[in-house]
Amino acid sequence: MIYQTIDQTLREQGAEVTAAEAHGIATGMLCVDVRASQSNWLDELFGEGSAASGGNVVLGDLFEQTRSLLTDDDYTFDLMLPDVDDDSLSEAVEAMRDWCQGFLFGIGFSQSSSNWTGDVGEIVKDIVEITKLEVLSDDEDSEESQEAFAEIQEYLRVAVQLIRNELSGSISSTTH
Repeated sequence: MIYQTIDQTLREQGAEVTAAEAHGIATGMLCVDVRASQSNWLDELFGEGSAASGGNVVLGDLFEQTRSLLTDDDYTFDLMLPDVDDDSLSEAVEAMRDWCQGFLFGIGFSQSSSNWTGDVGEIVKDIVEITKLEVLSDDEDSEESQEAFAEIQEYLRVAVQLIRNELSGSISSTTH
């Protein structure tokens, strides 16, 4: 899926979130419970009962693709962010912050934060810190900054897998 297509779809339907934040919310919800409801996600994006929350093929595909990538044995999941080649690094950093805010909302939507212990608690603290990143000016789009961005993106990708493994294990052990 292309970031710009999802972002445009969200804007056209009146959502107040970016594509990155919407994807972060979906990812967080699905990390906690892979059976999370697409309709709950759409309600969070558009408001419960709004016409747009009734469903949208493009957004529905994004949610189901995210579910599939999170459960894929090869773990090919990645964050939905604008391509750094096409957009400035500052826009990508801003999208990463949005994604992290959405992810934190998504895991909080599905589970009380009092259950975040050990590695999950540390990762959540790291993600909170990432939401505080300052957007770079265009003259700071150096190769070093792009490498740092790529490292943070990879950290988040792996962190999602760790959180999913931890939280989905705790959900299944409490539901049996």
